[in-house]
Amino acid sequence: MSDSFYTKLENPVAQAVVILAGAVVLMFGGWLLTVTNIYPVDPLFAWSIATAFMLLFAMLNSLMSLRADSFMKYWGRSMYSYIGLAFCTGLIAWMFSGIALRDAGTYRWIYIVVTIGFLVFLSMVNFMKKIVQFAEREEWNQPRRRR
Repeated sequence: MSDSFYTKLENPVAQAVVILAGAVVLMFGGWLLTVTNIYPVDPLFAWSIATAFMLLFAMLNSLMSLRADSFMKYWGRSMYSYIGLAFCTGLIAWMFSGIALRDAGTYRWIYIVVTIGFLVFLSMVNFMKKIVQFAEREEWNQPRRRR
């Protein structure tokens, strides 16, 4: 992977755009398979892709936050990117499936669970980063010998 692509991928907005593009490609592929009658997919296929890619964003974004210089700036951009991604994937899934989120059954709850999971992932990674920073600053002495 080139350094410039990796550097751009550290930006939460760029992550959301890449994830959204992947979700759209798969949703379009499922729609195309259904329209051509090659392999009719489930009507809720687009919603499953939307939620799966939101979970992928949550995990990728949380791991990439380890490299962030300022966690608060990264956290703010991550929140706005996640909200935008959730809105866009939901809108596109509705367009491809013709089923609104409120009628998509358990996918409404999966949206809520993935959102809470995103907040938990981001908080856990930040907490682990703080622990490591504290441990690096702390002065460690040699362990005491037992008699």
